[in-house]
Amino acid sequence: MKTIDTCGQKLYSPLIPAVKAMCETAPGERLEIIMNNAEAFQDLKEYLAEQSIGFREIYDGEQMILQFKM
Repeated sequence: MKTIDTCGQKLYSPLIPAVKAMCETAPGERLEIIMNNAEAFQDLKEYLAEQSIGFREIYDGEQMILQFKM
């Protein structure tokens, strides 16, 4: 499983490295995105749902994690 941690992203939206990782992930490969930005997390969940990609959400204190298979 490839893990992308976007916590502390200051220069641009945490969605940028998340989308980049999704584009670089091979079909069938698992991906884990760690965020601490609730708005970006919700946007990513909505996108995955619209694309019919099932996902698991995990909440760990300040961090929110999405796990899914491309």
